[in-house]
Formats: sequence, C-alpha cells, structure tokens
Amino acid sequence: MSKVLNEVCDMLDTYTGRDKIVRTLCYTTKLASGLYAGKDADFAKKLAIFSSKMSQTRATLRLFDDLPMLSYSLSYGIGNKEPDRIMGLIGFITNIIDHVYYPVDKICWMIEYKLLNVENPTKWDTANSIFWVASIYLNLMKTIRSYTVMEQHKTHINKPENESSQAVKLLLIKQRMELISIVRLTLDLVHAGSTLPKGMLWGGKFESWHIGMIGTISSFIGLYQYFAKKRIISKSS
Repeated sequence: MSKVLNEVCDMLDTYTGRDKIVRTLCYTTKLASGLYAGKDADFAKKLAIFSSKMSQTRATLRLFDDLPMLSYSLSYGIGNKEPDRIMGLIGFITNIIDHVYYPVDKICWMIEYKLLNVENPTKWDTANSIFWVASIYLNLMKTIRSYTVMEQHKTHINKPENESSQAVKLLLIKQRMELISIVRLTLDLVHAGSTLPKGMLWGGKFESWHIGMIGTISSFIGLYQYFAKKRIISKSS
C-alpha cells in the first residue's frame, strides 16, 4: 500500500504526472456525464462542469510550457541524435509547429476568459485545433517510423545466439512501448480531429460521450506507459 502511495505521490510531484491525472479525471467525468445524460440530468450536468474545470486547469497550466519547449527544441536541434534521418526531420518540423501552437493556445485562453477581444474568436479556435492535429499526426508518424527502424534493427540482431541477450530484451520492450504509443496517438488524433469545424476531417461528428470514451482510453494508456517506463528505467539502472 505504501509503495503504491509513494508512486502516486511521486507522480503528482511532477508536471507531466499531474497533467496525466488531471487529464484522466477530465475525460472519465466527460464520459460519465454523457452516459448519465438520459438517466440523471442533474448529476450529468455536475460531471460535465467538473470535466470542464479540469480541462480549463490543463489549459491554464499550458501557459507555462513555452520555456520548457524552447529548451527541448534547442537541445533537439535538427534531430541529429535520432537513430534515423526521417525521424529527425519529423521531430524538427513538429517542434516548429508546437512553437506556433503555444502562442495561439494562449490567445484562445485569453479570449475564453474575456481578457482579449477579437472579431472572430472561432478562427483562433480553428487554428488552435489545426496545429494540435498537425502536431499529433507528426508525432504519430515519427513513432511509426521509430517502430519500423526498431523492427529493421531487430532482424539484424535477432539470431539464436542473441535471443537471451539484454540488448535484444531491451529492444523488444522499447518496441512494445512504441506500439502502445501508436495506439494512444491514434486515439489522440481522432480526438483532436473531432474539435475541427464541421466539414474538416470528422469535425463535429462525435457526441460528448464519444470524446470522453476516446480520451479516457488514451489517458489510461498514458498512465500505464508512465509507470511502465519507470519500471524499465529502474530495471536498467
């Protein structure tokens, strides 16, 4: 019990971990709100309000993401440290898109709280969604490429004499994690595309509980990956 509590507390001590918890709460209550809409409208409304507040919390916390993103981008450069040139190029383009996304996201935040008046707020929301979709799509393509590169690498070292080696075992674990990431990013892409206006991709075609279900599954996958990566690091150290 104490071990589980310590792991949860360690998670809440980090920005990434806390965001995953808030995200999970946001989408589980959004899903529950949609499911209860026809049974208990008052309870469904309370769940929807809670979900909305969690979403607003995440949006507010994103206001401080610029400097960490800048630091990461400077460290990443043009992706020379990636095992594959295509991955490096995709990562570089993704970073550029994210640097455009954050200021647009801030403008949308200020518009929502009536700190900034613009003629057409919908255009900013649409631009925000487009950058979000583009970022997730590129991350998905990069992850698929990473999985492919690992598969190619595995064929070169997957020999009978190497089957029990630590390097092969670690590669298989990393490849499995990449496959899980592909599933999660695909769900996130479906979610992001649904925020676009009607007529763009599948924008506006999902009901609230659909978004809640997609977000909930993605969030639980993210939580699993968070703890799985911690176990992998502890075992390899």
